[in-house]
Amino acid sequence: MSLRLPILMLGLAAAGCAQAGERTVPERQAAEFADLSIEELANIDVTSVSKRPERLQDAPASVFVITADDIRRAGSRSLPEALRLAPNLQVARASNSGYYISARGLNGTSNSPANKLLVMIDGRSVYSPLFSGVFWDEPDVMLEDVERIEVISGPGGTLWGVNAVNGVINIITRHASDTQGDLLMLRGDTDGAQAAFRHGAGGAGHHWRVYGKVFGLARSELNTGAHIDDAWDQGQVGFRSDWERGGDRFSVNGNAWRGRQGQPAPGAISAPGASTGVDDIITRGANLSGRWERLLADGGSVSVLAYYDHRYRQVPPTFTDSVDIADVQVQHSLPALGAHNIVWGGEYRYSWDSVTNSRFVAFLPASDRQAWASLFAQDQIALRDDLRLTAGARYERNPYTGAEFLPTLRLSWRMSPAHSLWTGYSRTVRAPSRLDVDAFIPGAPPFLLAGGPRVRSEVARVFEVGYRGQVGQDLSYSVTAFRNLYDHLRTTDLTPAGTIEFGNQMEGRAYGIEAWASYQMSEAWRLSAGATALRERFSLKPASRDLGSVATTGVDPAYTAQLRSNYAFDSTRELEVAVRRVGSTGRPAVPGYTAVDLRFGWRFAPGMELSVIGANLNGGHREYGVAQFGSEVPRSLGIKLVWQK
Repeated sequence: MSLRLPILMLGLAAAGCAQAGERTVPERQAAEFADLSIEELANIDVTSVSKRPERLQDAPASVFVITADDIRRAGSRSLPEALRLAPNLQVARASNSGYYISARGLNGTSNSPANKLLVMIDGRSVYSPLFSGVFWDEPDVMLEDVERIEVISGPGGTLWGVNAVNGVINIITRHASDTQGDLLMLRGDTDGAQAAFRHGAGGAGHHWRVYGKVFGLARSELNTGAHIDDAWDQGQVGFRSDWERGGDRFSVNGNAWRGRQGQPAPGAISAPGASTGVDDIITRGANLSGRWERLLADGGSVSVLAYYDHRYRQVPPTFTDSVDIADVQVQHSLPALGAHNIVWGGEYRYSWDSVTNSRFVAFLPASDRQAWASLFAQDQIALRDDLRLTAGARYERNPYTGAEFLPTLRLSWRMSPAHSLWTGYSRTVRAPSRLDVDAFIPGAPPFLLAGGPRVRSEVARVFEVGYRGQVGQDLSYSVTAFRNLYDHLRTTDLTPAGTIEFGNQMEGRAYGIEAWASYQMSEAWRLSAGATALRERFSLKPASRDLGSVATTGVDPAYTAQLRSNYAFDSTRELEVAVRRVGSTGRPAVPGYTAVDLRFGWRFAPGMELSVIGANLNGGHREYGVAQFGSEVPRSLGIKLVWQK
């Protein structure tokens, strides 16, 4: 992509500035740069840990909250970039649209994609039944509409089901009543550009908004300077409507998107001969979801969430996948029963998946219908005023391994109003997907890879202990230690017939520490820091005939660290500087790197904010994949204008 689009957008930005003086802004939108205080951050309500609102300070889990202010101050331009703000995640970019994101390791291998992280947008899972993971070019949101992102590192299977093995990301968008009026965003960077609009209106208990966004990214480069075919353009539109009737709350939202992206060599799927005929990947999709909540007179509540999701992905020359997913979730929170607070519910999901096979790759059967059904219950028991025991379990049935039992047990001790200690044990699994069972290479016999007829669920037993504290009104911190015991991890096994099958002949363990803190140096200056340390060990079982999975499993950085500094010069100007350090990985070898990012924001008129953003200012670096094909994440400079009325 040439620089004409960024230049055109900056011209539009200048036109918007010329009209800014004629606009007025409601007082709530003319707000200062002021972020939540340290004390307010500790009192944020989170819902992802127990499926009911609870103070972050009290949550018995390792949870980090990315606020709307965090995203704005960092100058993030995409959801994966915003997720870099969570110190308990590893975010690795392989190409413009290719990201590998995980918590506590296992961020993809040569024979297994990153597939142990559950990601939701307003309760709608963006999991792909094709490979149990997330295509990160699909879950797009307008970042200006995000209220917060709750990031849980650690298991969440009891409340959220299989595949919530190493973490849960819950992206929560703003209520329509909080996005009234008009917003226009224009941004131009040295490697791309984007534009977005939003209009919200309503009243008397009913509010709604509509939005649209487009973006484009130029081709990236190898460390040799050679271009990579990963230019990417995508557009998305959507709406949200919220209203109340007595004790009932309703919400409906929908989104539709379409994109085209280059497919970097050697292609999305490595198969003999498939590197010829590689062409652009075409993606499109639409989803519609509705939620109903009722507060009951006895103090309990009931909610129903239903959604329909369609996705289409054409990956020349290997396959085309079209999948439709229908999902219904029901939850009932009982009124307090003495010392007990019980929440229970169920979920039913049905998918229609149709793959157009090629001579290089086949999914057999090409079309499949699958159903998942589950029931869960969790009880939070007040043993004393300062001591809580949480016990829960989920029974989930999947198409491949049948019933799975996912229990959890957590104990939380409120040592003082500002300090808490918690510990937990959970069993969770990653259920097989079509890629595990139905994938064949080449697309017709004789097969080199003949699926995985005997695969079983990958199992993790997780032990955690954490401490969360606040010192006065200026310092808060969180520290968690964990130990994961894995069994039945995926392997590529050689059969007596000379073919390869997917199996589960690997086991292992991982242990580490994750910690973060925020300190208010002065009224105008805040520092935030975070770090992780991780060690992983894997081995094959005696019966294995694996071809080398251990060598490429657990190739995650041994440590990550970040430091963010935000300084508000006054109510209109602020500066954020961030430094990230990521350790090296083994096979494939990726050197450790340091990245320096900067954003200067200036609210130069009511409703008008101009930002200058620099990413990787100390130079580009590779984050994932072999040097022969791995994209360099480049140094970039950008200008962003946001106008609100």
